[in-house]
Amino acid sequence: MPGRPSPLGRRGIERKGDVRERAILDTCEALLADKGYDAMTVGDIAQGAGITRGALYFYFGSKHEVVAALVARTVEHLWERSRVTAQTDEPRQAIAAAMHRTVELWNEHGLVMRTAIDLSLTVPEIGELWSHTADLFIAAITAVLERAGIQSGTAPEQASAMARALCWMIERTFYHASQESREKLQEASATCEHIWLVSAGLIT
Repeated sequence: MPGRPSPLGRRGIERKGDVRERAILDTCEALLADKGYDAMTVGDIAQGAGITRGALYFYFGSKHEVVAALVARTVEHLWERSRVTAQTDEPRQAIAAAMHRTVELWNEHGLVMRTAIDLSLTVPEIGELWSHTADLFIAAITAVLERAGIQSGTAPEQASAMARALCWMIERTFYHASQESREKLQEASATCEHIWLVSAGLIT
């Protein structure tokens, strides 16, 4: 539909002053918890946001696009929280801070994160967004490993390959732990942090 923005490639899904779009995304997140993705409809989202279906279609063309925008908003928050800390000069501090920020966001928005993972293989917009987000984190993890003395490169024992494995290990571990409890999520984070420190050669 002409004039309707795409959820991909926009910087700052939750734009200043756009109360209506923010309400749509907040409603979508609440409905994911109440009904689940499959049972949730565009009509449900519009009603919860206090607008008509037609008004909602000005912003998003489908339920997929609403969820993709919600995922984009959530992972942008995750990236903004983790980006600076991952660039900290001291690798131990960078690792601890990155894991702490990741736990915070999974505690706040674990359902959205799990929905993104579940839909990433079947909804192209979400799959592309999730893959791009993973690439950002792989690059950040790679930089931390290299600062810790791991050789750069893509061979199995080198930083880029190790970072890719660490990124997907953290994603899957957090996915399962977040379905259980905050305590399990914290335990999972501690385990992932330990593995990252061992991989970086910072502990034995």
